[in-house]
Amino acid sequence: MMRSTLHPIACAVILGLAVGGCGFAPGMYMSSLTDSSDIDIPVNKDGEPSTERAKITRITAPVVVEQSEMQRKLFDAFGRPPKVSYERYRLGPRDILSITVWDHPELTIPAGEFRSAEAAGTIINEDGTLFYPYVGVVKAAGLTVDQLRNLLIRKIATYIENPQLDVRVAAYRSKKVYVVGEVKTAGIQFINDIPMTIAEAVNRAGGVSEIADQHLLTLSRNGKVYPIDLLGMYENGDLQSNVLMQDGDILNVWDNSLNKVFVIGEVGSQRSLLMNKGRMSLAEAIGDAGGFDLASANTSNVFVIRANVSAKPEIFHLDVSTADAMLLADRFPLQARDVVYVDTAGVTRWNRVISQILPTAQTLQASTATHFPLWNGQTTTQINAR
Repeated sequence: MMRSTLHPIACAVILGLAVGGCGFAPGMYMSSLTDSSDIDIPVNKDGEPSTERAKITRITAPVVVEQSEMQRKLFDAFGRPPKVSYERYRLGPRDILSITVWDHPELTIPAGEFRSAEAAGTIINEDGTLFYPYVGVVKAAGLTVDQLRNLLIRKIATYIENPQLDVRVAAYRSKKVYVVGEVKTAGIQFINDIPMTIAEAVNRAGGVSEIADQHLLTLSRNGKVYPIDLLGMYENGDLQSNVLMQDGDILNVWDNSLNKVFVIGEVGSQRSLLMNKGRMSLAEAIGDAGGFDLASANTSNVFVIRANVSAKPEIFHLDVSTADAMLLADRFPLQARDVVYVDTAGVTRWNRVISQILPTAQTLQASTATHFPLWNGQTTTQINAR
């Protein structure tokens, strides 16, 4: 019986690819032996586009403590909005006033018992003035309610002895802020005599929606944008950013679509994960992705790739070949847009090389072992062996 063997060419192909097996292995791999990445990553350095290689840092207990502290101070680096001292409400254009002179119904709102003060009140004109009988045109914008009342009393006292006059704001319409983004009721909110802080503005808008990123609100004021950590206010009592709103402020509540991490490599399910309230640990990300694929994962090579454009790119390496190393993974905080990569085991990479080589080797074997009738059924291998 004739024994089938691989052709020498096929053997040479297998041997050649075996020597450089990892280089021909399908998929990705990464070496933990170097201290920097093999490729340059685009970054912004001093406001200018540049490239830089990412430093590879081994995850240890001090590194976990350092990263946790950096996570806590993440928003402090951007600066806080300037504080605004509280002052009494000052009137402005389009405010509607209710002015009452007791015992003088002719000077009060006409048909006051049938019409609301807002519908029939005195409106401050666009130039900040208003007209009132016996008084004429007065400048009201910029005054408090008490200051305007005293001004009207002095002027009307020429015609009415000891006038009893009262001024109230029937509708606040001169000063407004805009609350937009992921809130229940986005739109314009008018500032009244009750101080409106950032937290108050969010509450007046019905609170944040389910897809809001509570770690990232932005306040636009006087051409500058300030980040606001609303969750820090609620959970940590950080009220330094809960400043008073000013006329013309825009408060934007961002969605959490950018608040993701990506888990790839030898895990149960490669996927992107949405961070809950902007928080997720390395262990949580691996667990939510189905854990390690125990048949193919190299648990000694787990990487967190952080290519933040506004900061220096970093790569963190963790060896979790021992179970207690997961204690570090559980404490290591991830940031939005981090990539968690679990490397492939060497034997798995080798098997993938072989699975790619065997079809080629079998094809070479079949093509060089052809039977020719003119040569009495002998193969080319047998003829060459003579």
